[in-house]
Amino acid sequence: MAKDNNNIATMIRSKQENKETDKTNKVVLETDKLTKKFGGLIAVNNFDLKVSQGQISSLIGPNGAGKTTVFNVVTGIYKADSGKVLFQGEDLAGKKPHQIIKKGIARTFQNIRLFSNMTCLENVMAGQHCRSREGTWSSILQTPGQRKEELEIKKNAEDRLKQVGLWRWRDELAKNIAYGNQRMLEIGRALASNPDLLILDEPSSGLNDKESEDLIVFLKSLVKENLTILLIEHDMNVVMGISHWVTVMDEGKKIAEGLPEDIYTNPQVIEAYLGKDEEEEE
Repeated sequence: MAKDNNNIATMIRSKQENKETDKTNKVVLETDKLTKKFGGLIAVNNFDLKVSQGQISSLIGPNGAGKTTVFNVVTGIYKADSGKVLFQGEDLAGKKPHQIIKKGIARTFQNIRLFSNMTCLENVMAGQHCRSREGTWSSILQTPGQRKEELEIKKNAEDRLKQVGLWRWRDELAKNIAYGNQRMLEIGRALASNPDLLILDEPSSGLNDKESEDLIVFLKSLVKENLTILLIEHDMNVVMGISHWVTVMDEGKKIAEGLPEDIYTNPQVIEAYLGKDEEEEE
């Protein structure tokens, strides 16, 4: 535990120089008093969130805090009971998931959702269906436009597979590759839609230490290309290692937000999410 704390502290210190720039970036995603209920349970309660362009924002909190519900509302899987979701200034209310992808938001899931009996290349190609310009009749008749578009889709998928380090497994069925590679394949499929905002639900879940370190490096490389990332993550080494901004939920509400170093030392966050020190409990 002491080693983990030292790692986190080192990561936090390395971010001190970002304090000023973190405050000036354009907000690309914003929720305003977002509320979602399931029967008598209020899963998300008047929740406000801001995600800045070209940065990595993390949403953290204990299990059941409402984090994935926020993601599901933002991406159109659930409909909000009240409040707004604004993406680049546009209200996403009533938009279906495929429409939201077209707007420029792509996501992965806590439980990997791949087409297991399709190859890695086919999985990434499938991630581009929302960007297809040619219609059904073009596909049936195999028009020149449709053939050209299919070649473009395949080329983009090949580039994304190389980007996530899975080129050698391009012809392998998704179910036959290692778990860590499946995680990266899902990210590659999301990237294939050429999003402006990438939403990741616990991307390091099930990964070993080396894979988590590689993930951190990879996500940082995406930000250098001006991609904006919002993630849910339980691994605090990952959160503190890559986040520009952290928002904390508990029981459906926002209890804190700020720079990683502020969150790491926030007493309310420590009690709700990180837990109390053993000495305090005694």
